[in-house]
Amino acid sequence: MPKVDSGDTTFVLLSAALVLLMTPGLAFFYGGLIRRRSVVNTMMMSFVAMGAIGVAWALAGYSLAFAPGHGVLAPLLGGLSRAGLAGVGAEPDARLAATVPQTAFVLFQAAFAVITPALVSGAVAERMKFGTFVVFSVLWSLLVYAPVAHWVWAPDGWLRHLGALDFAGGTVVHVNAGTAALVAAMMLGPRRGFPKAAALPHNVPFVLLGTGLLWFGWLGFNGGSALGANGVASGAFLTTFLAASAAGLAWVLMEQALHGRMSATGFATGAVAGLVGITPASGYVGPMAALLVGAGSAAVSWLGVRLKPKTGLDDALDVFGVHGLAGLFGSLATGVLASIAVNPYGADGSTRLLGLQAMASLAAMAWSAVATFGILAALRATMGLRVDAEVESEGIDPTAHGEQGYAELETSPSPVVREETAPEPRPQPAGENV
Repeated sequence: MPKVDSGDTTFVLLSAALVLLMTPGLAFFYGGLIRRRSVVNTMMMSFVAMGAIGVAWALAGYSLAFAPGHGVLAPLLGGLSRAGLAGVGAEPDARLAATVPQTAFVLFQAAFAVITPALVSGAVAERMKFGTFVVFSVLWSLLVYAPVAHWVWAPDGWLRHLGALDFAGGTVVHVNAGTAALVAAMMLGPRRGFPKAAALPHNVPFVLLGTGLLWFGWLGFNGGSALGANGVASGAFLTTFLAASAAGLAWVLMEQALHGRMSATGFATGAVAGLVGITPASGYVGPMAALLVGAGSAAVSWLGVRLKPKTGLDDALDVFGVHGLAGLFGSLATGVLASIAVNPYGADGSTRLLGLQAMASLAAMAWSAVATFGILAALRATMGLRVDAEVESEGIDPTAHGEQGYAELETSPSPVVREETAPEPRPQPAGENV
């Protein structure tokens, strides 16, 4: 019977908290990038995932992702033996994490499941019905995220058996969500007035705050995926930091070269692209390779964001351009730069590994595209996907939530200032001291 290691358990629990913090960070990042009239709705799409996906994960998502499968379906999907977290307790599951309680592993993985559909919300911002998004996020988590997580991370998953590497979610999270975002943006169509109407970030400090929270939380996202306080975890912390640093710097240097300025939004976007790109490689590459992955991720995402207007696609917050493309780049880079000197449980970069990485990414993209299309088609036929044109023009916040991000200043006539006159002196009775 495997024994719980208190140090590993503490590390995984703290990492789970860091990963969970990333979803509020994403809310601020997306909220700052969107126009002010839809800031509440955009941020709520991230926050509601913490509720909806948290419940779905406990009821069925964890089991579908990590429980042992059955028969011919075992490489594709977990069974329901852990539905409702049946049998999940304080003892480790040696199949998954030998030195931490299964409850800690469930919590850590739940935070991943929460943020992944929240990423998709950036592509459909300002035009998708909120109730439809909630239902979509739950269905997508169960039908798309959980199967891909099983393929890559479960002991009987088919991609894991083949030897594909994804340390912390480049394929499972970013390629998966980026592809879904692309399909969702295509199915909903562009926002009213796109691309003529300006849709500039309304709150750059929010963008920077969100980036800081994401960067901080991403250390747990990647480092915690070692599932223990060990050398691989510390290496993943370092490579995560370095990749984001290189990517943020690369983005603003490209801005300076082309536009003669370095924008805060550009640095933030670049840093996030670097964090995405290093995710699959973080536990398999060294520091110098991390710098290359970060800078390369920024360059690929920069190109994707710049070319997007030519496609006519309204991926509102560039989810595919940043998460999809940087995730794909990072997965392929892992096939070239991975080293068993960094992680003996990984592999050395090779043509074979590069091919496996490409196959894993394409498989995730194909399933995500087909399943996302099916889910959205069903919801379009039942609940509808888009808000009414009038609601979209005025902003979703008041209609969907009964709230606004910023109180309107009340204008009222200036108060009338009355001149006060001194009261007449009171007659004093005879003999009273004055």
